[in-house]
Amino acid sequence: MSLLLKSPFSQICSKPGARWLSLSSLVFVGAAFVSTRLVAADNGDLVSQFWQARSATEIESTSSELLTNSADTKQLYRWLKQGPDYSSEVDVGEQVYFRIAADGTEFPFMVYIPESYDPEQSYAVEFVLHGGVSRPKPEPDDSFWQRSYDRVAKSDRIIVVPSSWGEAIWWQDNQAENLPAILRMLKQRYNIDENRVTMTGISDGGTGAYFFAFKQPTEWAAFLPYIGHPGVLRNPQSGGGYRLYFENLMGKPLYIVNGENDRLYPAASLQSFIAILEEEGVTHTWRVIEEGGHNTRWLPDESEAIERFKLDNPRDPFPESLQWVVDRTDRYNRNHWIRVDSTDSADNPSLLKVDRLGNKFIVVARGVNQFTLLLNPEEVDFTQNIEVQVNGVSHFDGPVSESKETLLNWAQQDLDRSMLITAELPIAVQ
Repeated sequence: MSLLLKSPFSQICSKPGARWLSLSSLVFVGAAFVSTRLVAADNGDLVSQFWQARSATEIESTSSELLTNSADTKQLYRWLKQGPDYSSEVDVGEQVYFRIAADGTEFPFMVYIPESYDPEQSYAVEFVLHGGVSRPKPEPDDSFWQRSYDRVAKSDRIIVVPSSWGEAIWWQDNQAENLPAILRMLKQRYNIDENRVTMTGISDGGTGAYFFAFKQPTEWAAFLPYIGHPGVLRNPQSGGGYRLYFENLMGKPLYIVNGENDRLYPAASLQSFIAILEEEGVTHTWRVIEEGGHNTRWLPDESEAIERFKLDNPRDPFPESLQWVVDRTDRYNRNHWIRVDSTDSADNPSLLKVDRLGNKFIVVARGVNQFTLLLNPEEVDFTQNIEVQVNGVSHFDGPVSESKETLLNWAQQDLDRSMLITAELPIAVQ
C-alpha cells in the first residue's frame, strides 16, 4: 500500500491533467531526507521520523534508532505518548488527493484543513461518507465531495470526504482498509485528536457508517448515520451479505436520523432495529423527521444537537469492558484492546467479552479458541501479576513483561498517542 501527498513534484506521481494530487511527493521526500540525519537526531526528531516513516526501510531504521536511544520501555512510552513535532508548513484549506492501494486502485478523497491550522493544537476529525455508491468511479475533474461536504462543513475541524463507487462500496473490504489508511496518513502530517474522530454518513454513506460501527469501530469515537439503513448490509445483492451482531455496537454511540416519508428507508422500517438498540442498552439518539423525505433539509435544525452529541461522546481508548462477536479472524477481529485470533468454526459466530478490574481480566469466551489482550501501562500494573479468568477458570496468573518492540509495532500500526500497547498477552482457551 502506498499513500501519496501533494507537492511541487506532484506531476511525477499524478496522471497528466488530473486534478487528483498524489500524496507521495512532499511527505515522502521529506521522510527520505530526515532519515539521513538519524545518527544526530534527538528523541523528538526520532519520534517525528518514526511517525512519518512510509517505507519498510524507514520504519526499520527509525525503530532501530528508537530502540537504541531509549533507556527502557517507560521512556520510549513517554516519547511516543508526547508524539511527533508537527510542522506548520502544511497544506490548508480544501485539498483533493488520491491514495493508491496495494492492488493499484486509486481512492480519491477530499480533505479540508482549517485555514487557521495550528500544529500545537489537536483537531477533531469528521469523515463524511456520501451516498449514491452505485455511481461510476469519479473522474479527476469531478467534484464528488460537494454532495456531502457542503452540508456538514465546519471551520474548526478537519473534514475528510472519501469516494465510493460500484467496485468500492463503503461496506466492502477495500474501503474497510481505505478509510483507516487515510486517517493514518492524516495522523502522520497533522495534529489530530485521536479520541474525537467521528464518522458521518448520508444515505448509502449512512449504511456505510453502520458497517464500521458493526465491524471496525476501534478508530472512531461515534457514528452518525443519516437516512441510511443497516438492513442493506445483510443483503448480498447490495454488496453486503453480512451477519450483524448487536453486541458489537456496545460502547460506540450512534446518532441516527431518518425521515418519516423517506421513499427508500422510512423511519418505520428501522423501528425493530431501534427497539433492539434500546433493549440491549446501546447508546443512541434516534431522530425521526416528521414528513421528512430522503434528504438532509433538516440538518440546520439538528446541527446544535449533533454538535453537542459529538462533544459529549469522545472515544475511550481503553474502556474497562469490551465485547466482540466475530465470524472470521482474518479481519474485523479487533475491538480496541482485545483481538480474536482463532475460533471453533467459521460458520458460527464467536463471542469474546472481557471486563478489566485492575490487573484481573474476567472473560467470557464462546466459540473462541485463542485471543489476545493488548495491554497498556496506564491501565494495568506491570509490577504485579496479571490474572485472566476465562469462563470461570483461571487461564493465566503471573507476571507479564513490557516490550519496546511491541510498543513500536503497535504504535506504527495505529499511530495513536492515546492507545499505546506495551505488551501482548495471548490466551489459549482450553
